[in-house]
Amino acid sequence: MTKKKISIKDIAKELGISITTISFIINGKAKEKRISETMIKTVEDYVAKVGYRPNYLAQSLRSGKSKVIVFMVEDISNSFFSNIARLIEERAYKSGYKIIYCSTENDADKAIELIQTFKNRNVDGFIITPTLGLEGEIKTLLSENFAVILFDRWIPSVECSHVIVENEKSCYEGTEYLIQNGCKRIVFVTLESEQTQMQDRLSGYKSAMKKHGLESLVFEEPFHTSSPDFMGDQIIDFLKSHEKVDAVFFATNYLAFEGLHAFRKMEVLIPEDLQVLSFDDHFFFGLHQPSISAIAQPIEQIAESLMNGILHQLNGVESTEVMKIELSNKLVKRGSTFRTV
Repeated sequence: MTKKKISIKDIAKELGISITTISFIINGKAKEKRISETMIKTVEDYVAKVGYRPNYLAQSLRSGKSKVIVFMVEDISNSFFSNIARLIEERAYKSGYKIIYCSTENDADKAIELIQTFKNRNVDGFIITPTLGLEGEIKTLLSENFAVILFDRWIPSVECSHVIVENEKSCYEGTEYLIQNGCKRIVFVTLESEQTQMQDRLSGYKSAMKKHGLESLVFEEPFHTSSPDFMGDQIIDFLKSHEKVDAVFFATNYLAFEGLHAFRKMEVLIPEDLQVLSFDDHFFFGLHQPSISAIAQPIEQIAESLMNGILHQLNGVESTEVMKIELSNKLVKRGSTFRTV
């Protein structure tokens, strides 16, 4: 025999307390409504005893809010995105929201399909690392009054709130650091990508090289590659075809992993033969021998800024101002770079 599902009405009848009061307690508004600690405990104990679970679908239909935020990124397994996801989930939970995670793999068609799916499920907002070709979909979300905030990269043609870091400035300063260390033949390993953050990193490198009258040496990896080993071999071929390379600056940490594997194959000594710097720090860099210098993004600040921005929109704060935040990074100097001048 199927057990009857307990309703909030059943709890109210059993405890002799109004449905409204019980609703305030279950939804975390007891203190706001000045409900006594004794009554809160009575309701919470009874709810735990009978195993009551709120009907969130019914709540969303009544209120027009699902209390769900979509966190849509390039690859949720990437340490940068997963670390931010952990911090966002913690803040969201404390604010009464749940997070749905998904990866686009930088495929615009997949991203659009995911957005349409979640729109139909009545989610409240989207935190997105946008793929190329997503401009129209972002504009539609904004016109339909969804809470939307972009991060890691932004879309210049769309007036949408975003949180990014100082990509160009940090890569300029990172290249300057290598030059100050005596490097003159610095290879910048990046992706074949029109994404704003990748273009800004490349621009920072080129600006520093130009300032010092040095030749820019850029290896661009196709965005979707068949295997890390194959790309590692491509990096090897590039280095062998350019004489006297004395430093390699990687535009992302996963490119650095491919490069470090390639250097081992080449029996290159770091930093004696080649100094190495990577954008986007990773805990592995501190374990590697020698440890790898990196530009660390402010993970906690990014997560905090994203949640402040999305909650600002979800709470209906009257403002026509689009939030545009650009955060500073930190150059972490380790064993893979050393000063020779």
